[in-house]
Amino acid sequence: MSNTDRGHLLTEQANPASEALDQLPTLELVELFAAEDRRPQEAVAAAATDLARAVDAIAERLRRGGRLFYLGAGTSGRLGVLDAAECPPTFCSDPNLVQGVLAGGAAALLRSSEGLEDLHDAGRDDLQARGFGAADALVGIAAGGTTPYVLGGLGHACSLGALAVAMACVPASQAPMPCDIDIRLLTGPELLTGSTRLKAGTATKMALNILSTGVMVRLGKVHGNRMVDVAVTNTKLEDRALRILRDLAGVSRADGGALLQQAGGSVKLALLMAAGGLPAEAAAAGLQAAGGDLRQALAAAGAQLQGPQ
Repeated sequence: MSNTDRGHLLTEQANPASEALDQLPTLELVELFAAEDRRPQEAVAAAATDLARAVDAIAERLRRGGRLFYLGAGTSGRLGVLDAAECPPTFCSDPNLVQGVLAGGAAALLRSSEGLEDLHDAGRDDLQARGFGAADALVGIAAGGTTPYVLGGLGHACSLGALAVAMACVPASQAPMPCDIDIRLLTGPELLTGSTRLKAGTATKMALNILSTGVMVRLGKVHGNRMVDVAVTNTKLEDRALRILRDLAGVSRADGGALLQQAGGSVKLALLMAAGGLPAEAAAAGLQAAGGDLRQALAAAGAQLQGPQ
């Protein structure tokens, strides 16, 4: 274990606004947190250009058959696992398309295993165990930018020619990371000194939301602002699907239910069937020919949705 002094890192510095945190009346404590939590929004906005570059670069990798991996330890790794787990139900994506790799594995989701973050080669080893290769994309997440587990994984990605994206909450000058795209979310010192599950964690979650959603938009899994690639697997999603069919294709709930049944629960397929007056087989073939892009499939079928375009 290294005894390197990390006190110079932005995430480890003391916040003068909270010097008397333990003495504040509870309402003032809550108000102070609410005020500081504006910083993650500002940090994400300041990183917009690099986030946009990452969205386009990751989408291109996935379009060519690659996969997206999030790699991290502690809070950073757990946030990556969470974002990856939410992609299949939201975008009907293959569970292997976006994967979260956490130091310590599944057990570390429930019980702290932060000591594992010091193992530089473990990040590489965990990626190799997943079959990570040159066609894939890696987002290495480390709030302080110095986590050996993440640095090892990023270095491995660079050595393969895979896309390496670094995400940290300190300036690159304080903690350089091997990468192709460097996303820095500068949220400043935490109110509880060094507790990066606070502002740094919030900014990281926001940035990952943007990355995964932006990538799926670029991959054609969204039409307008609707998640048309969602699969109907419970009553909430069925209601959402019926409303999408009503709003975009002018289909009643009764007719929408029948369409969804014919489409095997696929909203995107049901929309193409409704707009083009197509049977399920022809609509499925049209979607496949368009690479799953509903807008392209509609154009090829000479069809148009009735709702917002």
